[in-house]
Amino acid sequence: MFIYDVPPIRVRYADTDQMGYVYYGNYARYYEIGRVEALRSLGFHYKDMEASGVMMPVYENRSRYLRPARYDDLLTIRVTIRELPSVRIVFHYDIYNQHGEHLNTGETTLVFMQSGTGRITKAPADLRALLKPFFEPAV
Repeated sequence: MFIYDVPPIRVRYADTDQMGYVYYGNYARYYEIGRVEALRSLGFHYKDMEASGVMMPVYENRSRYLRPARYDDLLTIRVTIRELPSVRIVFHYDIYNQHGEHLNTGETTLVFMQSGTGRITKAPADLRALLKPFFEPAV
């Protein structure tokens, strides 16, 4: 299992609604930040994958709001990949504030797609190679 904690992100005023809570639609953006940074921590870059002709569109997105995040909070996004990707990859998220309060859980499923044809394809071999050690039994 792969787990990565994104360095804290400060909630901006523009991220909040009239009540001072983070607007629910911004959680999808936090998830994107989380998954991009988690893969970057492995040395894998979306930009390079896209240049090679493989895209990763979101197939499904789910969120559960446990407590509100507020203006000026520092949010930590914990990203977990529980299974080695094949034609899809599932990211799980847990968002915490600076007090360690669990604010949100989420999950996104993305598929690997050939940009030229729009057909589903397998996960890039280099991504699988970078993730594989996290799924091997400890010796």
